[in-house]
Amino acid sequence: MNISPVAYRYARSLMQLAQEHGEVDAVRDDLHLVATTCANSRDLRVMLLSPVIKGDSKLKVLGRIFGGQIGRISERFINILVRKGREGMLEEIAQAFQDVYRQAKGILMAEVRSAAPLSEEARIRVRELVQQRYPGKSIDLQESVEPELIGGAVIRVGDEQIDGSVARRLGDLRRKFSENPYIPEI
Repeated sequence: MNISPVAYRYARSLMQLAQEHGEVDAVRDDLHLVATTCANSRDLRVMLLSPVIKGDSKLKVLGRIFGGQIGRISERFINILVRKGREGMLEEIAQAFQDVYRQAKGILMAEVRSAAPLSEEARIRVRELVQQRYPGKSIDLQESVEPELIGGAVIRVGDEQIDGSVARRLGDLRRKFSENPYIPEI
């Protein structure tokens, strides 16, 4: 998901408020719940984006969904979003908050895509590889399995990518063969 600058502004403001109250981890957990709930419920996303449904009705629905599960700061923040007409950005802001949190804590998100689930040994190797490139940072691995890679793995940290997949190597070979300067004599 592409996160807008507005979502990051709201996320940074919420981070500052959470730091002032000493509840950064609690707010992160709350917004993780919010992001997961929004991502898993198409109906909730449609309701939040609907211009027909009034803000107070949206607040009631959100209160029923998250009531008692999120803290006071997160609840008030959601109320502010609804009052400002930004409730449609709730999932995006929650994801932006996760990024802001990781940045504040010095945690790097490393996405690993592999043809098969990673073994524990491979996980350790990936962590070591990323640690060498980014010393002093904590590493949070996000793994996904993509059989079309055929073999190997693709590691992405920020906008940097290391592609060690068999699919890429086969693509490289195809390009080399298509550039073959050999012209048979007839």
